[in-house]
Amino acid sequence: MKLFFSKYQGAGNDFILIDDRNLNFQLTENQIENICNRHFGIGADGLILLQNDTEFDFRMVYFNSDGREGSMCGNGGRCIVRFAEHLNLIQNKARFIAIDGWHEALINKESIELKMSDLSEIKSYPSHFFLDTGSPHHIEFVENTAAIDVKARGAQIRYGNLYFDEGTNVNFVEILGKDSLKIRTYERGVEDETLACGTGVTAAAIAGFESGKINSNRVKIEALGGTLEVRFEKNKSGRYENIWLTGPAEKVFDGEINSQLFD
Repeated sequence: MKLFFSKYQGAGNDFILIDDRNLNFQLTENQIENICNRHFGIGADGLILLQNDTEFDFRMVYFNSDGREGSMCGNGGRCIVRFAEHLNLIQNKARFIAIDGWHEALINKESIELKMSDLSEIKSYPSHFFLDTGSPHHIEFVENTAAIDVKARGAQIRYGNLYFDEGTNVNFVEILGKDSLKIRTYERGVEDETLACGTGVTAAAIAGFESGKINSNRVKIEALGGTLEVRFEKNKSGRYENIWLTGPAEKVFDGEINSQLFD
C-alpha cells in the first residue's frame, strides 16, 4: 500500500504527518515502529494522523515511535497545526481535539502558538516535581544539564519504582536566569533523549515558577534543538491557566513509501 506523508519538525522534535481524513490508515503497531526507525525507516520521534472532526477543525491522533498511541505531544500539536495550514484547512488560528482535550492555536509566519491544558495539581518532592501537562513529567533541577547522562539516568527513573510500568517522561532542568531555563528530556515511548519536548518544557516552566526558582510567567527554554517559550497565568486558587507553548514548526519534506516494506 502506498503511503503519502509529510515530515515536520519543531525545535528538532520530528514527526511523520499523515492526512487521514478518509480514514484509510491501517498500519500496525509494528509497522509504525519500523517506519519511525531512523536507520531503516523514515525516522521520527512519532507519527501523527490528521482526521476530520464534527466540532473542531481537525482531530490529532499521536503515536510514539514505539508504535503505540501516546499521550499529548506539544511540539507535535504545533506541527500538525502547520500541516493543517499547508493543507488549506485553516488560516491564522485553529481549534482541534487531541487525546487530552481541545486546543487552540495561533499561526504566525515563524512560529506556532499552542494553548495547553490547564493545570491544577503539582506534586513536590525533595528531589523532584511531578506534573501532567497533557503527558506525565518528572522534573529534576540540576546545576549542569551537560553533565547528565540523560539516556541512562532517564531510563532509570522512567522504569523505576516511582512510576512502575506506566512510566513517565524525565526532564533535567538548569536555571539560566529568572526567566530562562535549559532542558534535556528523556521521552517515554521514544525511550531515548529527544532534541525537544513541548509538554516537557511546559512542565519545566511551571515547576520552576511554582518552586520560586524563576519569577516570570513568560519563560524562555533552551532545548537541544532550539528555543521555545512558555507563558501562563496562575489564578488565586493556584491553578495554572492560559498556558501557551510557542516555537517553530517547519515542514522538512513530502514523501511516499510502500508500507508493506515495513511489515
